[in-house]
Amino acid sequence: MDGHARAAAPGDLARAIGFTHAFARRRAPVEVPVPGGFAVLDDSFPRSYDDNKLIVWSGDPDADELLRAADEVLAERAHRLVCVDDDRLGTTLAPAFAAAGYEHETNLIMAYRGAIPHDPPAADRLELPELLPVLRRDWRQALPQAPDDVIDGLARRVERRLRGAGTAGTVGFRGVRAGDGEAGEIAARADLYVDGGVAQIEGVFTGEQHRGKGHARALMTALLAEQAEAELIFLVADAADWPKDFYGRLGFEPLGSTHAFLRA
Repeated sequence: MDGHARAAAPGDLARAIGFTHAFARRRAPVEVPVPGGFAVLDDSFPRSYDDNKLIVWSGDPDADELLRAADEVLAERAHRLVCVDDDRLGTTLAPAFAAAGYEHETNLIMAYRGAIPHDPPAADRLELPELLPVLRRDWRQALPQAPDDVIDGLARRVERRLRGAGTAGTVGFRGVRAGDGEAGEIAARADLYVDGGVAQIEGVFTGEQHRGKGHARALMTALLAEQAEAELIFLVADAADWPKDFYGRLGFEPLGSTHAFLRA
């Protein structure tokens, strides 16, 4: 990687979180106000956690009212998911959610602070007709016992992400191939959301049979180069899982933490 490291800017954490909120609102068919935030719902994909959840970050809602809101808003869903995008609030709420049977996950908002790669190979732009079979393949490997309709729903929910672009932004899907040329199988893939000088890299995934061969690094390098002009490049990583260390080696640094409480 050539050039100079990207400097931190005041407000990057708030800007990244605001970006995710705007994206969630644009892609959701239904938005419902809840204490301290809003909920998104999508009846087309009721099993999708990411498309049916509460997003909370402001004020001081107490755990009881959030637990009630989750039960009311997600009453027709088999899961309850409450995302708390304020570290202090999430830490405060954690004991009550644990007592109510929720699992707790802490996520890191990570911003790219390294130098932009110089002229790497570009990632392939993936359209839905090519992407959907790849998603079905990967979900089938991850959930071998799941019914076909569940696998299909998990794959097709990617269609909703296109709504997140709004009128000014872009949503794209990128991949790198295991072989040479267009005939090679998609080995690693990711989403790329861009709007207003901010770029989010999401859903980075390498197929099981292609892991350990540098495909994810090649993909990330290509995405960073593609977004060289972005003011802020960020992603979200599980604070307890190894990918955060991989992103750290690439040049991403934590901005702050968010919390997710799930009962399934």
